[in-house]
Amino acid sequence: MKLVHTLLFVLCCATALQAQDIHFSQFYMSPLNLNPAMTGVMNCNSRIAVNYRSQWASVLGENAFQTYSVSYDQRVAVGRSDFFGIGGTFWGDRAGEANFATTTGKVSASYSKKMGGSRKYGNYLVAGAELGAAQRSLDFLALRWGSQHDGDGGFDPTAPSGENGLDRDQFLFADMGVGLLWFMVFDENNSLYAGGAFHHLNRANQSFDNEGKDLLYSRFTAHAGGEFMLNNRFGLVPGVIIMNQGPSFQVNAGTNLKFLLDGGGNAATQAFQIGLWTRVSNRLDSSVLTDALILSTRFDYDSFALGFSYDINTSDLKVATDGNGGFELSLQYKICGNQRRGVYCPTF
Repeated sequence: MKLVHTLLFVLCCATALQAQDIHFSQFYMSPLNLNPAMTGVMNCNSRIAVNYRSQWASVLGENAFQTYSVSYDQRVAVGRSDFFGIGGTFWGDRAGEANFATTTGKVSASYSKKMGGSRKYGNYLVAGAELGAAQRSLDFLALRWGSQHDGDGGFDPTAPSGENGLDRDQFLFADMGVGLLWFMVFDENNSLYAGGAFHHLNRANQSFDNEGKDLLYSRFTAHAGGEFMLNNRFGLVPGVIIMNQGPSFQVNAGTNLKFLLDGGGNAATQAFQIGLWTRVSNRLDSSVLTDALILSTRFDYDSFALGFSYDINTSDLKVATDGNGGFELSLQYKICGNQRRGVYCPTF
């Protein structure tokens, strides 16, 4: 019986690959993948972000879904209080025995316009855009087709397959996206933000058949969050992200508890966070389920931020996964240099 559940699980995963982009549970640690308007939005001069995710290794073993991302962005002062941001992102994703893979490189830019405030507080409106190229590939020889199964549990890899209708095992396509972000900073430890992004504006063809047409669904993302210190040592860092792509949607929401470790106040350079998040998504039959609970931690030390999270599967797939989901590691490093201006943005 468990084998049946496992096969259903893998089938669901394969179906989801056609509909959804990559996603990180620690979406707040991968700003350029979240929204191009977040390019250069930081309280330092430049930022390096690295993310890695492994999912469903308990079922798929060495064929587990693996996703990685590396990004760099920087800000440039414009006039008295505005900023220009520029950055680049490279990410890759590989899943399953057939090595279904996507590799993407993109550049992004943003402009932050101060709408009001002073040196110590203020609110900004940011517009951003991204442009890149991606490659998708698939190992046809590793695919299994229904015609190769005899119905009694046997499998013949030499039997005729559905591969005849596939003309290419890899292809390149262009990709474009835009985004908006609004944020308000009350002081160095209290802020609020909200934004939205529209990815895959050009809806590139994703068919492995030269004569076929399978357009990539556009993805709409809305996100919001903030940082609210309840005293000089302890605060809340809530957040939510809503993504809709074709027939699929997903909501991540929760909060981290933040503890300042070196005296609190504006001089704080060390902090520890621990939090609980949930991921809600839809099934193929359009019903809604709570897919996972997410345990997260983050440690900030001067210019470094290190995060770790683990997904605990809570859907029916837990029969196959024994409740195991996926783990993520994230790292940020900021290069600040001379800071001649006041507080600019929230801490991402």
